[in-house]
Amino acid sequence: MTMQYNDTVTLGVTGASGSGYFLRLLQSMVNANVKVYLILSEAAQIVLKTEVDEDWPVDIVALNEFLITRFDSKQGQITALTSKDWFSPVASGSSAPKKMVVCPCSCGTLASISQGLSNNLIERAADVVFKERGQLIVMPRETPFSTLHLKNMLTLSELGATVMPLAPGFYHQPTTIEELQDFMVARVMDHLKIQHQASKRWCE
Repeated sequence: MTMQYNDTVTLGVTGASGSGYFLRLLQSMVNANVKVYLILSEAAQIVLKTEVDEDWPVDIVALNEFLITRFDSKQGQITALTSKDWFSPVASGSSAPKKMVVCPCSCGTLASISQGLSNNLIERAADVVFKERGQLIVMPRETPFSTLHLKNMLTLSELGATVMPLAPGFYHQPTTIEELQDFMVARVMDHLKIQHQASKRWCE
């Protein structure tokens, strides 16, 4: 029997600071019964260990099994991919999800996507979303932004991407880091039109 999901999303994770954001986002997607193609860069693995002290398996088979337990997901709900899995569904317009989020997005990856370089699977998947007229959300975590960063963001915006810097608000009076992270998770889920319980909206 084929598993039915509410949606399918590609989630690219780069080496920018902000591992907690993607962890909370991935959990929220799993909770919402979304199928996720997860592309974790090597740099992202290093940052993950540095920021939240989690050692994830490097072997892709072991990683896929690990993710089931880590996020309490269904078998096959999260499909982990390496940056060189060129034969994966996300690399082809005929089978790639029409929605993609890069969280966190390094400014190097942002630049490569804006120029269509496709040097790795995250960049290629983003390029596929563009050419298929899908939805791309990039979430840079850098400060300050240089003029070059801003020009690349403008290019992406003009191409139809949503540039959503990881800059949580405070009007919901957060008391934990997780509540700050969930503020951004809620914004992403809203833009993807996926129902969630991540965070309250304004005036709720």
